[in-house]
Amino acid sequence: MNSSLDHLSPTTSSARFSLPSKSTSASRPNIYERNLNKSRLSEVSAPSFSFLFSEIVQYTQKRVSGINDLERRLNTLGYRVGSRVLEITAYRAEFSSKAPKREIRLLPALMAIHTQVWRAVYGKPADAIEKSVENVDEYMIIDNDPLIERHISVPRDFAGLSCSSFSAGIVEAVLDGLGFPARVTAHHTPTSTYPTRTTILIKLEKSVLDREDILK
Repeated sequence: MNSSLDHLSPTTSSARFSLPSKSTSASRPNIYERNLNKSRLSEVSAPSFSFLFSEIVQYTQKRVSGINDLERRLNTLGYRVGSRVLEITAYRAEFSSKAPKREIRLLPALMAIHTQVWRAVYGKPADAIEKSVENVDEYMIIDNDPLIERHISVPRDFAGLSCSSFSAGIVEAVLDGLGFPARVTAHHTPTSTYPTRTTILIKLEKSVLDREDILK
């Protein structure tokens, strides 16, 4: 019986795999040539998204030292996604409006995240946005039924894990890109009606509040 190295030899791989012919590749649309505005309504099925995300969580879980490390990595992954979501939404807004504008006030920026960003990523707006009554630098985005939490079974030794740290990373990236630096974290706030209810906590930097006071 041949070893696994035999199957990975250059001779074998070159015989089994080859580059597509010019005529074949030319007949297929290149993903990099697609019109970004025409593909804005394309959607990925929820089961496919959930399966991919659960695989990401399982892959990452095997390479971390604990819950905090796993949430940090999910946050980093979400941050990368959020940066690209901001780019594509800004691009589409520029071509869909004769007078595109960049939000310079905090509340309109938060509402854009609550509605436009959430719809772009999860297919629907978030359920609520609230301001903390205790701390003036804190706001909260509420998702009663997070898509990424629906098919995640958290083991007992990871009982405090919030996979919505991925969503927190997206929010943090968008806020940074818009000029509202903040620390964003995800927290489980379940109710009897919504057992997976999650709160995305936004803690703004002092410079943001100082600028808001000047713009009043």
